[in-house]
Amino acid sequence: MKTRSRTVATIAIASAGALLLAGCAGGEEGAAYDPEEEVSLNFAWWGNDDRADRYGKLIDAFNEDYPNITINSTFSDFPSYWEKRQTEVAGGGLPDVFQFSDSYLRQYAEPGHVLDLSTVADQIDFTTFDDALLGTGQLNGVQYSLPTGYSVWANFVNDELLAEYGLDAPEGGTSFGEFDEWMADVTTSTDGALYGGTDYTQRIQAFELVLRANGENLYTEDGQLGFAEDELRDFWTSGDDLRDGVTVPQQQLEEISPISGFGSNLTATEMSWSNFLGGYLADSGSSAISLVAPPTAVEGSKDLYQQGGLQIAIAENTEHPEAAAIFLNYIVNSPQAGEIFGTTLGFPASSSKLSGTTLEGVDAQVADYLESVADRVGEAPPVPVVGYGSLEQTFWDLGKSLGLGVISVDDAVSSFFGEAEVILG
Repeated sequence: MKTRSRTVATIAIASAGALLLAGCAGGEEGAAYDPEEEVSLNFAWWGNDDRADRYGKLIDAFNEDYPNITINSTFSDFPSYWEKRQTEVAGGGLPDVFQFSDSYLRQYAEPGHVLDLSTVADQIDFTTFDDALLGTGQLNGVQYSLPTGYSVWANFVNDELLAEYGLDAPEGGTSFGEFDEWMADVTTSTDGALYGGTDYTQRIQAFELVLRANGENLYTEDGQLGFAEDELRDFWTSGDDLRDGVTVPQQQLEEISPISGFGSNLTATEMSWSNFLGGYLADSGSSAISLVAPPTAVEGSKDLYQQGGLQIAIAENTEHPEAAAIFLNYIVNSPQAGEIFGTTLGFPASSSKLSGTTLEGVDAQVADYLESVADRVGEAPPVPVVGYGSLEQTFWDLGKSLGLGVISVDDAVSSFFGEAEVILG
């Protein structure tokens, strides 16, 4: 019943926005398109082996309907992925279709590197998205990308490992201090055979939780940092005890990269986006992983939000915009995509994709988690600034340097703000 209700509501809410987009469609381009033409598209994405297997199945299903469109697929981990895209931008050779992130929306849309989807609106159904999720791929009213789904920040718990050691799972939505104590108890109780978790102060999303709980955001509407040096210093300093034997040592994480400490069964918990459940299960081999609400800095705050960060975009200079749009539409809208991916690319953002998703097992877990934190979800933050992806990576790199003990908190703060000054001007 929940699925049917959301589907009807989504269609009703989104219709007006879809008509507006359709009215802006490039009619001449659509009229000139030959649907029988043999074309080849390059498609790039980031992820792991589980995602590779799912995309392979999706491409096979797509080719049953569109045998004339050949999809050449490549993937890498997240940091390497964006390094490659930056190289391609410089050379004018972005993939025809590629996984995108709202973190890079300004950076790629403002210079005109991604296609205005209204020019290929004949090949895309926008009516299946509600306005809020359409907005995650919009800049200045132009639709540049569409979300595959949405996620909410979560705390993942390996129940199987905890049961092995006879330990209780953490409660969701506690204070950060209470969660830190729980992690310390796990590490101490197992003599370091299992760590309570990973140093969450490495992740800019955890810092964002603290800011949002106090009525702030990472960035302002006019593209500036939304926090002061002292706030970042306090946050990173709060991780001193975690880095002193409570959480898994950074050196161990470096040795197993790109698999995380949680995926390698070194830790009992790890915070990430809710759509990571399928990947964590595949990496860890665990039969029981649960999602609980992450810690909060202020009880009762609306610090969580729906993140439609994983998007699909088309290169502005693709030679086959209509065919690329057909493939994009298949990824974000087809029931087959819902059946194959479930919630691993986020909880389905479109009603048509959701209609193909069977909410059982992993997908039911994600759906239940989203429902459990619904009262804690607030408004989405401002559109990320140009260079947000680089700043996110800088934050992570500095956090790892803190974990390795090669930089002080003061120097890390200075480095971050220095980088922000260069990127943001």
